[in-house]
Amino acid sequence: MAETQPDANGQTVDGASEYFRNTQRPKQLSKHEALAKEFIQYHVETNPDRRIAIVTSGGTTVPLEKQTVRFIDNFSAGTRGATSAEYFLQADYAVIFLHRQFSLLPYSRHYSHSTNCFLDFMDEADDGGVIVADEFQAKMRRVLQQYQHAKKNRLLLLLPFTTVTEYLYALRSLATLTKPLGPRTLFYLAAAVSDFFIPADRLEEHKIQSRETADGKGSGKKLIIDLDPVPKFLKTLVQQWAPKGSMVVSFKLETDPELLVSKAEESLSRYQHDCVIGNLLTTRKWEVVFITRDRGEKWIRVPKARRSKSFSGVENMVGLADHKKEPEQIDLEGGTVTEGMEIETLIIPELKRMHDDVIARQERH
Repeated sequence: MAETQPDANGQTVDGASEYFRNTQRPKQLSKHEALAKEFIQYHVETNPDRRIAIVTSGGTTVPLEKQTVRFIDNFSAGTRGATSAEYFLQADYAVIFLHRQFSLLPYSRHYSHSTNCFLDFMDEADDGGVIVADEFQAKMRRVLQQYQHAKKNRLLLLLPFTTVTEYLYALRSLATLTKPLGPRTLFYLAAAVSDFFIPADRLEEHKIQSRETADGKGSGKKLIIDLDPVPKFLKTLVQQWAPKGSMVVSFKLETDPELLVSKAEESLSRYQHDCVIGNLLTTRKWEVVFITRDRGEKWIRVPKARRSKSFSGVENMVGLADHKKEPEQIDLEGGTVTEGMEIETLIIPELKRMHDDVIARQERH
C-alpha cells in the first residue's frame, strides 16, 4: 500500500487513511485513550512546563487468522525502548510507554528477563520473611527508588499493544491527545513495526489447518501467505497527527555498515522529521549515529573501557559505518544501574539538548 493512491473516484487518498478505513478499531483503544488523556491532563494542570516523551517499544505481530493462533512477529525484546524510558524519566520527562505486551518494561527489565530466576535474587529472613539477597541490595535499592519516584509522581504510563493495528491506532490517538503540549511533546519511535500485514477481509476465520498431501507420503502442504505493505505512517505523523512543533525521533536498523548512514539520511529526507538514530544490529549497544537536518552526521559511542559484553555484538565492527571516521567519543558522564555503561545514558541527554533547541525556536516564533 503506497503512501498515496487514487480512490474509486480518482481522488488521491493517503495510505494511512485507507488503512484505518479498512481495519477494525481495537477493543482496548477507548480504555487506553482515557488513561492517556487523564495522564496528559494531569501534567498540563500540575506542571505546565512538563515535557512528555511518547516512547514506543518492542515488536508488532501480524495475525494470520481472525481467531489468532498463528502470527508473524518481529525481532525485538524492547531493550532500547525500556532502557530509554528510564533515562527520559531521569531527564525530568513524563513518559507514555507504548510497548509490546510482555516485552521489557522500565525498571522491572533489570530482573524480569534476567538469565537468573527472579527467586535467585531473594533470601529467607531469620524471622521467616523474604528479603533481597545481600549481593543485590545496592542495585535493587537504586532501581526501586527510581521506580517509586516515577510512580509517586505519576510520571510513567504503560500502554500495551500486540498487533501492528493496535500499535498504529494507539500512536495516532496519542499524537492527537498531546496537542495541548505542543513542542513539549517528543516522539521516540523505537518500536519495530511490521512492514507487511494481511487485510481483514483476507484473514482466515479459524486456525489454518496443516494436512497431509493427497499422495499420502506425509509431506506437509506449503503455506503461501499474501501480504500487503503497511503504509508508511511517519510522514503522516509528522505532518498531520503530531502537535505542531513537537519533536519526532525515529530509528533505522541495518546490518550492512555501507548502507546505514545513507539509509538514515534517506529516511530523514523522505519523512522530514527531526532526527533519525541509525544503528547496526551488531554494534547497537555500543554506538549509534544521529542524522539531523542541521547537524548532519554525529556518532555517539560508549567508551571501549565501559562497554558491556554482548553475545550478539561484534566489537571489531564499531566504527565501520562512520563516514567521517571521527575518533571515539569519550564521554564518561551519566550513571547506570546495570553492568557496563548503557548507551542510552548518552542518547537521551543529547536528545534533550536537541529538544531544548526545538522548544526555544518555537518560543521565538
